[in-house]
Amino acid sequence: MIKAKKSLGQNFLIDDKILEKIVDLIDIKDKTILEVGPGTGNLTSLILKKKPKKFFVVEKDDRLVSYLQKKFQDQVIIINDDILNINEKKFSQDKLIVYGNLPYNISTEILCKWIINLNTNNFWFQNLILMFQKEVAERIIASVNTSNYGRLAILAKWKLDIKKICDVKPSSFSPKPKIESSLLFFTPKTKFFKINKPKNIELITRLFFNHRRKMIKKPFNQLFKGKMEIQKKLKLNLNLRPQNLDFVTYYNLVKEYEDLRG
Repeated sequence: MIKAKKSLGQNFLIDDKILEKIVDLIDIKDKTILEVGPGTGNLTSLILKKKPKKFFVVEKDDRLVSYLQKKFQDQVIIINDDILNINEKKFSQDKLIVYGNLPYNISTEILCKWIINLNTNNFWFQNLILMFQKEVAERIIASVNTSNYGRLAILAKWKLDIKKICDVKPSSFSPKPKIESSLLFFTPKTKFFKINKPKNIELITRLFFNHRRKMIKKPFNQLFKGKMEIQKKLKLNLNLRPQNLDFVTYYNLVKEYEDLRG
């Protein structure tokens, strides 16, 4: 059996019950599938049984690519590359269903890349079904006024509805990670706040949450140079902390910032 590489954040999912739960979440017959980080192909095998129309897998590890080629032959199209280097829109004209037991060390980077590249409402995916470290998942689904609420939740919930499916014990993986994981299910929203440049959400939330325990007065003034008409328009209390502002307030801040810059 191939050993997982710690440097690539590999933890192979081996729990049959969890694997079956993942593959039974939605009907994928005749759908086009993308699996990120298939590992030794445990989930890949179950997906194939559901008879997808086309099946792409992205695997960075050369050893695993060779293993998967022998195991699946021409049943899957294997891309030997880093998912962060890939333009997912080039896979297919179909909307993809994406599965991923994401490498823990780059999971947030992958998700942020996908969201930031959604600069229109023409989504390249139908659903994302992704595994994260539990603590990262809690940050993705966090609500306003909670300790986990921050940049990641504000970005993720901009264009996506997110549902937590279940927590997954370390014993479900090989090798066992030291922490629990969580499975999240993402669906594109049909209506969402219009922002011209998604990277501005990152810019503004970074500015505010860099000092999450301090009042928002300082980052607000940095952004808007003391333009109090914007404060009045958004009915902002500048004595609040960053975690006290709801999602829509942040999106409105981005819009005002973009309008100011023309």
